[in-house]
Amino acid sequence: MDKLVCVKDFEEAAFRILDNNALLYYKSGADDEITLRDNKIAFQRWMIRPRMMKDVSKRTTSTMVLGKPVAFPLGVSPTAMQKLAHPDGECANVRAAASMGTIYILSTISTSSLEDVAAAAPNGRKWFQLYVYKDRDLTASLVKRAEKAGFEALVLTVDAPYFGRRRANLREGFALPPHLRLANFQKGSENSEVLGKNKESAFAFHDALLDQALTWEDLHWLRKLTKLPIIVKGILLPEDAETAIQYGASGVMVSNHGARQLDTVAATIDALPGIIERVAGRCDVFLDGGVTTGNDVFKALALGAKMVFAGRPLLWGLAVGGEQGARKVLQIYRDELDLTMALSGTTSVESLTKDCVQKYGMTSHL
Repeated sequence: MDKLVCVKDFEEAAFRILDNNALLYYKSGADDEITLRDNKIAFQRWMIRPRMMKDVSKRTTSTMVLGKPVAFPLGVSPTAMQKLAHPDGECANVRAAASMGTIYILSTISTSSLEDVAAAAPNGRKWFQLYVYKDRDLTASLVKRAEKAGFEALVLTVDAPYFGRRRANLREGFALPPHLRLANFQKGSENSEVLGKNKESAFAFHDALLDQALTWEDLHWLRKLTKLPIIVKGILLPEDAETAIQYGASGVMVSNHGARQLDTVAATIDALPGIIERVAGRCDVFLDGGVTTGNDVFKALALGAKMVFAGRPLLWGLAVGGEQGARKVLQIYRDELDLTMALSGTTSVESLTKDCVQKYGMTSHL
């Protein structure tokens, strides 16, 4: 991995390593993949405004998130079925995140259980991504297990009443390999037993469990069920961010689900400023989608994100080198962010403001 020096290098290497079933699942976006491409391109529309002759001899990338420190503000987004990339899957990824002092978000649709992931990095910071199912007992059991295993927050995904059309998967017929299972569905209800045992149809069966009647009132139900902070993931509009706050969310994540749900929605970095303005500091705002460099992290933080998350790049790291590969991807992000801060005259994450960036073609800073 010595010659892999950026996320793009890891992506290209992973494309050569992964089998077609896993690769098409990981890399696919919805429909024509317009938003998938724009998630990355949109960051290029924002220019950094560097200040000269600043003392940058001492810098820090650390910050506080939900009252606790992180070493640098790039964490791991929830991505499903990580054992498709490497036999150690989610456990390797969470260990990498813990070793780098950042936050790991475990997907509900994981190939390692909540308990196994917690045991793999007992001192690491872990959040649990949650879907709400028609079977509320199944949902409640996942919440209680997350609490018991030491997860610090729930990341409620609200942009998936149905899963989007990913044409590559439809053409090729994605299937979970026989040696893998959706590990969080091993015990309990009839639904969970089917999800755990039926390898080929598990993913399609999971789609059928999603609650299409979910409304904001259900956030009240979840709020009563747990004392964990709830971060609402999948927000692209200021008015939805406002509603999330009104219903008790501790944070919102600006996300379009890795551009895998609805095509031609806004790139997340373009959606961020309006949401930041509407939230006005009342809760933390996070972002994922298209974050592939430390420059991208810098821009999102400057526009008001408390922390930024990346998903696919950590899968590429896993595919190439397991835990070591994932750790190197995180190290690349941190090193790139630190250098960007130094070259732009910035010494801390807290000192980043919207004056540090400018939309391409604008005549004055935002």
